[in-house]
Parts: sequence; C-alpha cells; structure tokens
Amino acid sequence: MAQNGKLATDLVQKLERDIVTGVLKPGDKLDERSLSERFGVSRTPVREALQTLAGSGLVATMPRRGTIVASITVAELIEMFEVMAELEAMCARLAARRMPRVDIDNLIALANECSALQEHADADAYYEANVRFHEAIYAGCRNSFLERQTKNVRNRLAPYRRLQLHRPGRVKKSNNEHADILSAISNGEADIAGKLMQQHVAVQGEALNDLLAIVPRGYLEPLAS
Repeated sequence: MAQNGKLATDLVQKLERDIVTGVLKPGDKLDERSLSERFGVSRTPVREALQTLAGSGLVATMPRRGTIVASITVAELIEMFEVMAELEAMCARLAARRMPRVDIDNLIALANECSALQEHADADAYYEANVRFHEAIYAGCRNSFLERQTKNVRNRLAPYRRLQLHRPGRVKKSNNEHADILSAISNGEADIAGKLMQQHVAVQGEALNDLLAIVPRGYLEPLAS
C-alpha cells in the first residue's frame, strides 16, 4: 500500500508537469490503461493519482468521456485570475518584508534570466523562467500555506498563463513589470510590491479579449445556458 502511495505521488507530479507544460492539453483523455502502460505501473496508483488531480481541478470525469484534462468556462477563467492576482499580490507584499538578501540576490538572477530570454522571442522558454521567478517570490513570503495555495491555483491556470505570453508584446511587457516588482521587493516596499504584482497577474479588459482570441479550441468550455 505504501509503495502504491509513493507511485501515485510520483504520477501526480509527472502528470501535473505534463498538463502545465502543455504536453497534455485541456480536453485530452486520460485513460487508466494507457497511463499504466506508459509509466509501467498498475492501475491502482494511476487511479489514485487521477483522484488527486481531480481534487485540485486539473482533471475532470465527464459522462461518456471518462477522465480528461479539465477545461474551464470564460466566467471561471476570469474568477480564477482574480484570485490568482490577489494570492500573488499577498506573496509579493510578504516577500518584500521577509526575503533575506541572499534570496533577493537569487531573485535578481532569475529576473536577469527572464530578461535574456525575452530577446529570443520564445514565449515558452520565457514562461519557464517566469515560473521560476514567481516561485521564488512565493517561497520568499515565508508562509508555506500561502505558497501551497498559490501554486495550486497557478497550476490550474498554467495553460492559460502560458498562452497569454503569446500575445504580441506581452513577453517584453511582462519582463518590464518584473523589474518594477523586483525593485519594490528589494527596497522593502511591501504595498507597492503587492499592487504591482496584482496588476502584473490580473487579466482583464483588452488583455482578456486578447487572451480569449488565442485560446485554442477545447481549452474553454461553453458557458452554461
């Protein structure tokens, strides 16, 4: 039983990574037999892993379709980005008060990595560096519960956050916003850091319309009538 539990935990991490990096896309079917063959395990840890992912909202069980990578409605997308923006703002505020100098130096290095990648016009490569930058701020808040909750919502929105970087000019704008957030955290300006992060993560108005325009078919469910 303990071995199955460890295998299930490993599978959760692997499937999460496949979902948030776009290897598995919203609407893709997750078949127990195929997954057990792919990962060389029995169906029991696969079933447990899918249950865990369902609890976090990353997968869903649909009538006649089985278990699939979850998609969300436009209304849910807006609501989740609102929550995400507030969670990350809280992380930034606390990080500005609590991050030691050595962690700020690491954050500077991660910001420089993002700056270097923006020149290559590779939104996906930039996204990976962007995740590392944000996760350093989550850790810097020194609140493990907040860090976990923020990562959970981030993982749920990861496919959409990745896509929005494909909006024309968004990578450069994102990188400029990182510089302002970094400056506020480095100077211990908690309220400014929080406000800047909230604005950085929020997707509304024209930004939302641009995002919806590039979301591939199947990523979003139709709104309930």
